[in-house]
Amino acid sequence: MIGIDEVGRGCWAGPLLIVAARPKADLPVGLKDSKKLSAKQREKLYPLIIESCDLGEGWVGPEEIDSVGLAQAMILGVQRALDNIDPSKAEEVIMDGDINYVSKIPAHGSLNSRAVIKADDEYPIVSAASIYAKVKRDEYMSKASLEFPGYGFEKHVGYGTSQHLQAMQALGVVKLHRLSFKPVKQMLINRV
Repeated sequence: MIGIDEVGRGCWAGPLLIVAARPKADLPVGLKDSKKLSAKQREKLYPLIIESCDLGEGWVGPEEIDSVGLAQAMILGVQRALDNIDPSKAEEVIMDGDINYVSKIPAHGSLNSRAVIKADDEYPIVSAASIYAKVKRDEYMSKASLEFPGYGFEKHVGYGTSQHLQAMQALGVVKLHRLSFKPVKQMLINRV
């Protein structure tokens, strides 16, 4: 089975990351939805997930999200994640969510795939994908905070918080922002 989850879908800034995970050994104990774990718990599980899973990453940058829209960006991210893991070795693909993006991908349309709400709590392999994606994207955003100081990317990781809004008001919009997202777009309109 391959488990798929994403992180960063609703962010105002930064990439979307979709991860496909397939077990190659026994999965670690304690896997669940990454949002229900502390950063310390996720960091502890992260190397164990790397050891026990084949992992495929599907990164979609802010410019691509703006260009194709969020729904198509999700499909693109799933396709990239699956391309990086060789889905032909899976009998089933389970994705967290209520829309089956996997079935919309022509190259992988023959896979037995389905979306399951709260799959990241129900299926340990989806939990592994969720945790890996969260740690990996948070690391990316922490590094981005060095390039864009003052935005607090290392804290809110691009999500819409009051700190993020205040930083945009004070410092403006940067290339990491998704210009098609309403709060960012509104900021640009108000500045013109």
